[in-house]
Amino acid sequence: MLRLSRITPITSVDNRKWLTLILGGALVLSLLQVDWGSSAVHTGGLAAAGEIIGSAFTPRVDIGTLGKAFSEAWTTVALAVAGLTVALAIGVPIGVFASGVLARETRFKVLNIGAARFALAFFRSIHELVWAWIFIVAVGLSPMAAVLAIGIPYAGILGRVYADLLQDVPEAPLQALRSSGASEWRVFLYGRLPMATPDILSYTYYRLECGIRAAAVMGFVGLGGLGTEIQLSLQDLDYSRAWTFLYFLIALVALIDIWSSMVRRRIAA
Repeated sequence: MLRLSRITPITSVDNRKWLTLILGGALVLSLLQVDWGSSAVHTGGLAAAGEIIGSAFTPRVDIGTLGKAFSEAWTTVALAVAGLTVALAIGVPIGVFASGVLARETRFKVLNIGAARFALAFFRSIHELVWAWIFIVAVGLSPMAAVLAIGIPYAGILGRVYADLLQDVPEAPLQALRSSGASEWRVFLYGRLPMATPDILSYTYYRLECGIRAAAVMGFVGLGGLGTEIQLSLQDLDYSRAWTFLYFLIALVALIDIWSSMVRRRIAA
């Protein structure tokens, strides 16, 4: 007779061990599929990498380069802010509908959520570089192409996150508003939105940082900004000049991070 005390159930620890073995096996198989011959390794790669890294300590600081860096940094910020503005104009209303917080009837609520989330998924499923090529064909090499290329996918990302943040608001304070006779719109404006605002602002500033990087990447397809100057410098093998523009890009992201921290502290105070 089999004794039950000898039966050892499969625990979560066992599951993690099996998952680790599977992932480790997949990694080993992937490495075995790589051709580690001469075609896989660039023979001059280490020397080139050393030259690029060494140039980070000797950036170009002449008047012409610094003036160009300031000018292109301003262009990058303008593209990022304009793109984020477009994203907010599209993503905020769709995100509210995607959260389903304003609808009471179940059928109407499901329809709203499904349609809104499908639209947001469509926007964010296409990378901003692909959107950039689409809009370059449509409107040419103009700042509008960069703004729309950033704004459309970011609208999908922001709307999706905003919807989740609005849904995650605690229900107890909202029920108190409803019991006093407030409509769903008033519950949203005076209860749900104020409670979600700190997290919404925090994530919006984070997306602005991402927008700065995306605006720089737009330069690699000819839409201006720091990315264009970085690309031209790399093509000319002028790594010191490229690092000057990279440092300006890093400084922009750091400044936005400091700004967002200050705003969050004021809201929390």
